[in-house]
Amino acid sequence: MLKHLGPGLIITASIVGSGELIVTTSVGAEVGFTLLWFIIIGCLVKVFVQVELGRNAILEGITTLEIFDRMPGPRFIVSWIVWLWLCMFIAVFFQASGIIGGAAEVFFAGRGEGARVFWVIAVAASGAGLLLWGKYWLIQNFSTAMVALFTVFTVLAVGALARTEYAISWEQIASGLSFQLPADITTAVAAFGIIGVGATELVYYPYWCVEKGYARYVGTRQEDDPAWEARARGWLRVMRCDAWLSAVVYTGATIAFYLLGAAVLHAGHLEVTDNDMIATLSQMYQKSFGAGGLWLFLCGAFMVLYSTFFVATASNARLLSHALSLFRVVRYKDDRQRQMVTRGACVFLPALGAAIYLSGVAAGAGSVTLVKIGAVAQALMLTPLAFCGVYLRYKRTPRVLAPGVVWDIFLWLSGVSIAAVGLYKFYQMVR
Repeated sequence: MLKHLGPGLIITASIVGSGELIVTTSVGAEVGFTLLWFIIIGCLVKVFVQVELGRNAILEGITTLEIFDRMPGPRFIVSWIVWLWLCMFIAVFFQASGIIGGAAEVFFAGRGEGARVFWVIAVAASGAGLLLWGKYWLIQNFSTAMVALFTVFTVLAVGALARTEYAISWEQIASGLSFQLPADITTAVAAFGIIGVGATELVYYPYWCVEKGYARYVGTRQEDDPAWEARARGWLRVMRCDAWLSAVVYTGATIAFYLLGAAVLHAGHLEVTDNDMIATLSQMYQKSFGAGGLWLFLCGAFMVLYSTFFVATASNARLLSHALSLFRVVRYKDDRQRQMVTRGACVFLPALGAAIYLSGVAAGAGSVTLVKIGAVAQALMLTPLAFCGVYLRYKRTPRVLAPGVVWDIFLWLSGVSIAAVGLYKFYQMVR
């Protein structure tokens, strides 16, 4: 079964992306080491909800929006939680546009408006073309390998700081694990929604669990069938292993990005802004590796952001085609028609992202601002996702496949924690 590990590692390629490279380093630049504990918790606490969503997808053979649509509560055409998801989905278009712009900025930085337009269109068009080409797994495997390599160099960059004036001391690490809060945690709360398994990845995950065939291998739900129960236990074990393995990978990467931001950018009084994002972030690698660190950063940053854009587009295209059916905008005659709509979305979404980015730049908003808009929307979505995870555990999980008391305790802690962050962000916005 281990050869079938995958959904968690698939979304890891998108997880280690804009959240880590842009938002996490921004938090480190703003507050230094103080919120290291908050970043670690933000990565790990959401895995429990992720597993519950994945568990239900495998046992029921249904996708995330179908899970949402079965939630109790008010409904108009669809469930209330689907409407909340739609609001987040629209906001995430801004984040996707910021990612496209960030990937393009590697090439056009400082070269004028004409170069900006050319490279933004080139990034968006190439992503759409590769998805239409149909060699998704070939491109994704290559991108994942490049992201993994850049992550390794990021960890090495943290170690390389030891021979510089930015060396990280154990006292600084201890201060970051002391559960203190700075006066302003606005960016940190937004980061909570996007780092690790962000709200969008929580939504993507069941789709990939279904697409990888986990639900098909388990078969139609038969609670009184010992053979079905055995298959379900086996594939749920694979899913949990996959989720926690990916959690180890992206938590380590997130910590490394945060430490670089805290050690280099905060110490140098540098802020990650729309105007000089690439130049500022590259300082973390130049201080670690010298002049050659710039080229290492440019290559790695492009692969991280492009891979995020690529996986997110593939995932969002599936979500969009499904949502159109769920909201009764279209009625698919067969799976072939659904696939055609999905392929069309693979062109439409990158084009929309490029247009939003260029419009945003014209209005004075660049990649950092656009990515943070998506981060805020994801933070707000955490509360309904927490409710969904707890509801599925107690209302949709067969007793014979229910987890133990220890898991339930951590699930409740997870649900309460991420719901609290979502509600706090909502309070910040309405007060």
